[in-house]
Amino acid sequence: MQIGRSEESTIAWHPSSVSLRLAPGRSVHARAVLPVRAAHRCGDGTPPARRPPRPSRRSGSTLPASVDLPDGSPRVDRVRRLLGFLVALVVAAGAAVLTWPSAFGLERTFPLAQIISFRAALAAVLVAATLLMLLFALLRPIRALALVLALILGIAGGVNVALLSGRGLGTEGFPAKTDTSLRVMTWNTAGSATSAETIAQFAVGMQADVVTLPETTIDTGAEVAELMRGMGQPMWAHHAEYGEYGITGWDATSTTVLIRPELGDYSVIQSSLDGSSNTSTVPSAVAMPVSGDGPIIVAAHAVAPREEYMPQWRSDLQWLADQCASDNVILAGDFNATLDHMTGMGVDGGTLGRCHDAASESGNGGVGTWPTDAPALLGAPIDHVMATPDWTVSGSVVMRSLDGSGSDHRPIVVQLERTGG
Repeated sequence: MQIGRSEESTIAWHPSSVSLRLAPGRSVHARAVLPVRAAHRCGDGTPPARRPPRPSRRSGSTLPASVDLPDGSPRVDRVRRLLGFLVALVVAAGAAVLTWPSAFGLERTFPLAQIISFRAALAAVLVAATLLMLLFALLRPIRALALVLALILGIAGGVNVALLSGRGLGTEGFPAKTDTSLRVMTWNTAGSATSAETIAQFAVGMQADVVTLPETTIDTGAEVAELMRGMGQPMWAHHAEYGEYGITGWDATSTTVLIRPELGDYSVIQSSLDGSSNTSTVPSAVAMPVSGDGPIIVAAHAVAPREEYMPQWRSDLQWLADQCASDNVILAGDFNATLDHMTGMGVDGGTLGRCHDAASESGNGGVGTWPTDAPALLGAPIDHVMATPDWTVSGSVVMRSLDGSGSDHRPIVVQLERTGG
């Protein structure tokens, strides 16, 4: 502001106003040419208060309001995106391994072998996790990551459900038996947990021609055969037994097989009896026809895939696959393995060696046979009846009504017909 000259005139600057003090009788002519940043003194002669200097970004002090807070800085955003990408990558890799373990050669390794035994339960967990991620997607800060994870988990869950559906989630119908039909029943009875009367009644009711009974002693097997004879269906009882626990009475070291006399005479081969060629820890029984044209019958029992027995378990599966190298073989029992564990062990289109899994070819391959205290669709289908291409599957059933009979396994019955005949 330009002001007429006067020694009596003083100017007082205040932050919000300008006041003029003039000598009496003096006039002022002014026009606004205020330099905004001009420095003046206040009316009392003191300089105006200065703002404190802006703190340096390097000093670690509080940043001015015009600078983004750390959690919104570009650097933090990049870190967040990187972490989100890594999380999605890890989840995708885990889902792929659980869904297609054979693609990584891990289907028979610990602990993945144990996890994939319960594929139905795994599918349920993946679907539940998908729904949870969709719920998290309602939170804006993690929406993008949650949606990506939901997509990954949803695809994995859907593939697992599709695999189970393809193997079969259970059928109600069972074909009527014909003169040429062969019915094969297998049931891990858990030793004395299941009574001979229960076994005999079920076998007769199902008109079984062959009955394989892992974890069943020959004494129990002979009693079952006698009971069945009294019900009008006589059977011959054979068995294999070895191992130190067999001496002390642990029934898992004994496997019994019952065969109808109409199939001819049978004998368990010596290598099954002495264990020189057999499953590693618990016995299987190979019954060869001595007369007639009946099939070779292998009552199978592989050791459970506990961590300390993983090498023996893998060896047992290979031994069972080798039994299906010839023609006219029926393999039935407790494999302690699902179809996932047998990936890559088939020959000429077979599931295990040249043998095909009967349950999966007749709508029951996804039904759990163990344990009985879990719903059948959430259990592990580890008991099987298999046959070489000489036989065609016409039906199967996993019996759920016997869950309270004592055993922790469900029996499975399969009807076979001679291929081409």
